[in-house]
Amino acid sequence: MDSYRTLQYKMSIYGQPPQAGKGLRLGIYQAQAAYGPGATAKNMIRLEEAVKAAAKYGVHLLSFPELYTSGYTMTPSEARKVAQFPDGPVVTQSRSIAKKYRMALIVPYAEKAKGPDGKMLYFDSIAAIDSSGKLIVSYRKTHLWGKGERTNWSFGDKLCPVFLINGLPVSLLNCYEAEFPELSRILALKGAKLIVGPTAADCYDTGPDGKRSALPYPDISRTLIPANAYTNNIFFAYSNHCGYESLEGHKWHYRGNSIIAGPHGDIIAAANHQQDTLLIADLIPSFYGPTHPEGNYLKDRRPRMYKELVAPKANFVPGGWVYPSYKGGREIIPPADKGK
Repeated sequence: MDSYRTLQYKMSIYGQPPQAGKGLRLGIYQAQAAYGPGATAKNMIRLEEAVKAAAKYGVHLLSFPELYTSGYTMTPSEARKVAQFPDGPVVTQSRSIAKKYRMALIVPYAEKAKGPDGKMLYFDSIAAIDSSGKLIVSYRKTHLWGKGERTNWSFGDKLCPVFLINGLPVSLLNCYEAEFPELSRILALKGAKLIVGPTAADCYDTGPDGKRSALPYPDISRTLIPANAYTNNIFFAYSNHCGYESLEGHKWHYRGNSIIAGPHGDIIAAANHQQDTLLIADLIPSFYGPTHPEGNYLKDRRPRMYKELVAPKANFVPGGWVYPSYKGGREIIPPADKGK
């Protein structure tokens, strides 16, 4: 097992990093993070070590996995203990590290913020920080997965903006969100040329009763990630954990399937499953031509035909499905759909 925890470097780079406005050199850090009490301090030490390693190769932007700083597995009470304001120690220290190494960072963390009614809300968030140490955005996950996330976190209500890193338009999705083609398409229509998706995708997990989950979490790294890249003519990076976490007898085994896909659905760089890995790749849009002799997925859309995509009710189940509404970070399920 020691070999798995030894950082492996996998690269697809040219002699020099891309010039500003031409592309960027992206780094993806995959590793088994610390979890449980005291995890944040340990993971922040490793964060700077990873940044220092990436800086040797001229990385412009380095991403970490979902909830990297605290660890993904936690109870609601622990989530409230580790959550911080965007001007708290985790983001402040990350901003200092970004400025020190002149490197933009994507740092997932547990965020807290006061809601409109003054009550505290808690979010599965991602801090995007530029190379000067400026906080660009603290993006709050909008599409929570499963009962665990819905118990721990509130729903964000805005998609991540598109921002420039080394002159390349970049945006973010968080884990489960990478599986919704609507979200990738919206960000591409807003001009994103790279979407980075920190994630905590696992294999089977084992509950306190010792039983394994009936299904594993799907490995979308070589299906949806390249497909989303291809259909939007963008780069797409998936930034996952590897190794294990456990909580009160409940064990998570992460897939370790971090990957960087190109605009033609090509795999530029991919981590070995379970291996601590630093992926580094040069992403240069001009190196890719069109995917078709004619036509363009983004230009040839017919938005007036897509009203069903935003309709409050759909008919993919008998009797129809009425979509929840969201208020104050909470999901409000229509009575008729409870239990479906």
